[in-house]
Amino acid sequence: MSEAKPVSLDAVVEDLRISALPLSETAVLICQNAGSVAAQNVFTLNLDHVVKMRKDARFREAYGRAGLITADGFPIVLACSLQGARVSRVAGSDLIAPIIAEAARSGKSIYLFGSSSQVLTKTSQLLHERNAGLTIAGAFAPAQGFDPSSEDARRCIETIGNSGADLCFVALGAPKQELFADLGKRLLPKVSFVCIGAGLDFIAGTQVRAPHWMQRWNLEWLWRAASDPRRLLYRYLLCMAALPGILARAALVPRRR
Repeated sequence: MSEAKPVSLDAVVEDLRISALPLSETAVLICQNAGSVAAQNVFTLNLDHVVKMRKDARFREAYGRAGLITADGFPIVLACSLQGARVSRVAGSDLIAPIIAEAARSGKSIYLFGSSSQVLTKTSQLLHERNAGLTIAGAFAPAQGFDPSSEDARRCIETIGNSGADLCFVALGAPKQELFADLGKRLLPKVSFVCIGAGLDFIAGTQVRAPHWMQRWNLEWLWRAASDPRRLLYRYLLCMAALPGILARAALVPRRR
């Protein structure tokens, strides 16, 4: 009789259940569920989100309703490990390529929402070139100052629904993208909304992601801070100040067996 393989169990960080599925399995699950009653909102938790949630009740509530939450960043992975959970980092940007590949293979259609019109045009072209048979049902970039809970947002969600898309990538940045996805999932329960931050800009080349070696050594935050210190340095200082408490609370969650 062969020995059973160990199973990676989910963890709990800030009262949110963090998925332990690796990247490839996460992408397949998201794509399989899209377009059905099992469709999920997909959020990627990082320290900045935790800090923002403490000041924004709507953001916190949206996270509480998310169907799938992954660990985006080493601190969240570390918090999960304190509970004995083997959780891999799964960032929104990393999810795009495997989800797109699975969508092209399985015939699921996608919608691109956010960023800018120029980025959407370039990204759509590149995704079609790289994924034969991919169906992009539509793409739209809202104006600057877009309110994710407005009537305009509802009209955008109606357009997404009318497009026939099974899955919508939302690239608005936090917390706008999560608030929009939360409203979208309530109005379109069979559409999966996947929040991806600057993922479309990385594909189009309008933003440059950290080199692979920095990603591998969990230094992507340093790359981002150096690229825009005026905007991001204070944000990361707040994150670092919050980290010890987050780790302490995570360690108090009973270990899974």
